[in-house]
Amino acid sequence: MLKRIATAVILIPIVLVLILRAPVPVLAVVAAVVALLTIHEFLRLTESYGVKPLRWPTYLFTGLFFALLAICAGGETPLLSTGRFLVGMGFAASIAPFVFLTIAMRREELSSGYPAAAAASFGFAYIALPMAMLVQLRQQWAGAFYLLYLLLVVWAGDIFAYFVGKSMGRHLMAPRISPKKTWEGAVASLIASGGVGWALFANAEQISSVLLRAGLITRPGGMFALEPPAVGPILALTVALNIAAQLGDLVESLIKRGAGVKDSGAILPGHGGMLDRIDALLFAAPVLWVYMAWRVMQ
Repeated sequence: MLKRIATAVILIPIVLVLILRAPVPVLAVVAAVVALLTIHEFLRLTESYGVKPLRWPTYLFTGLFFALLAICAGGETPLLSTGRFLVGMGFAASIAPFVFLTIAMRREELSSGYPAAAAASFGFAYIALPMAMLVQLRQQWAGAFYLLYLLLVVWAGDIFAYFVGKSMGRHLMAPRISPKKTWEGAVASLIASGGVGWALFANAEQISSVLLRAGLITRPGGMFALEPPAVGPILALTVALNIAAQLGDLVESLIKRGAGVKDSGAILPGHGGMLDRIDALLFAAPVLWVYMAWRVMQ
């Protein structure tokens, strides 16, 4: 527990400064590093399923994708970036299977080609694309505030699910997949996320002003609307993010359970691997990205 708390105390301020203040190309590089570390853990898990992964082709494909994202993020205006990003993301996702299957053709053991290409394609879509969405979200108007909102909503839900489930949980949610997750914890997670989301948007201008004065955001990254957003849509979005985050956690538990391991890695003391830390974010980020893309295109 002490290791878990110490790691969180060190990492959380660093993460917040990065998502609020770092230039978008720098954020893209950081997201690339996190994605590559996570993909490395995921590919290692696939070995327990009998897959012989295409490690370096997956790393190179992912690295190239983020390199192009970092270059494009340098000078692209927010209102134009969503459409171009959608095209680029769709192209990368659609071409990935062909790239990996073509590389797998060189293997002596042909029966290992398709599973390896499938694992690489899934890993790219499952991990790299959501991480890229976080980078593109930062480009939007009020992008820094929305990323702060996303992280706090996910973290609050995760913390309350853990402590309430541990102390009060009686009804198991998915005992075959995650024996410690309970419905009591899930409800507490939903309530906590809803409360944090509402509080952030109810005080959006004040919070943005404090962050602006502290030099943590620029004015386009904050929320300075004359009228606060309607409560109903924000609560609906927060509920959707929380449900997606909890599903992301369960999906990663499914992968680990099938692989017969407790943690995806040991890179973060007290927390396990990188995939263990961002599993909820990988499902929640696309939900927020869709909302922001819809908002921009209105």
